[in-house]
Amino acid sequence: MIVVRNLDELQDALRGACVTIGNFDGVHKGHQKLLSRTREKALACSAESVAVTFDPHPMSVLASGHAPPFITLIDQKLELISAQGVELCVVLEFTREMGALEPEEFVRRYLVDALNMKHMVIGYDYAFGKGRKGNYELLTELGRKFDYSVERVGPFMLEDAVVSSTRIRDLVKSGQVWEARPLLGRFYTVKGEVQHGANRGGKLLGFPTANLKLVDELFPAMGVYAVWATYEGQTLPAVANIGYNPTFGNEALSVEVHIMDFDRNIYGHELRVQFVQRLRSEKKFNGIDELKAQIAHDTELGRKILSSSQAQP
Repeated sequence: MIVVRNLDELQDALRGACVTIGNFDGVHKGHQKLLSRTREKALACSAESVAVTFDPHPMSVLASGHAPPFITLIDQKLELISAQGVELCVVLEFTREMGALEPEEFVRRYLVDALNMKHMVIGYDYAFGKGRKGNYELLTELGRKFDYSVERVGPFMLEDAVVSSTRIRDLVKSGQVWEARPLLGRFYTVKGEVQHGANRGGKLLGFPTANLKLVDELFPAMGVYAVWATYEGQTLPAVANIGYNPTFGNEALSVEVHIMDFDRNIYGHELRVQFVQRLRSEKKFNGIDELKAQIAHDTELGRKILSSSQAQP
C-alpha cells in the first residue's frame, strides 16, 4: 500500500478512485467491512482503492485535550489498513481549519480535485465537516454535482450489537481483552520501547521483565494478563502486569512483561504485546515471597492459556 501525507506527493493523476473515509480507530471488523467493500468496488470499476484518514485524530484537535485514548496509533492503523488490500492511503493532517470547512468544499478540494473520486463508500452513520453536515444525503447530492456515486455500508453486528470503536474501548479499559478479540478480528495489541525499570524483576524476584515506555494509547485495566510478546519477529508466551506495583509502593503506572523462556537484553528495542486474557486484578502482597509465589502461579496459568491460543501474525 502506498501512503501519502501530502496530496502533492501524488505524482500521477488517479485514473479514478473508489474512496472510503474515516478515522478507522482500531480498524475493527466494521472498518474492515468498509475497506473490503471499497477494494471490491474498485476492482469491479477498474478504479484505484483509496482510504482517507486523519492524523492527528480529529477528536484530539477538537476536544481540547479531552479525547479518549486511541485503540491504534497511526503506524499500527496503517499496517492494518494495508492488510485489507487497499492500494493507497491518504493521511490528511487534521486542523481546526479543516474541521471548519463546509462539506462541499472538503469534497471538492480533497476528494474530487485531488483524487479524481468516482465512487465513495461510507459507513452507515458517517458524517463529517462543519456541523457534521456531510452525511449520506448531502454526499449523494454532491455526487450528482461532481459526478461520483455513493454507497452506504451497514454496520457489522456481533451478538446483536453494533461493532464500534467505543464498544471496543470500553471492553479493553475494563480488562475484557478476550471479549474484545472478535470485535477487532485479532488480539488487542500495543507496541512500546523497552526501557529500564526498577531493576527488581530478575534480581529480586527471579522473573526478569521488559518495561514498556508508555505512550498516549489505550491500555487495559490494571492487572495481570496472559500475552504474546513479539521481539524482532519472534513471538513468545508471556505475562504482563499493568499497574503501580503496590507491594513496592510505586507512584507511576508501569507495564511490565515477563517473557517466558527468554533471556536477552532488549533495552531500547520495540516490543509488541498481544493481550489474550486477564488473569487477575492487581493486589498488594505481604512480602516478596508471597509475590514470587503468585508470579510463578501467574506464569504457569498464562502458559496453559496460551498453549490453546495462537498469536496473530
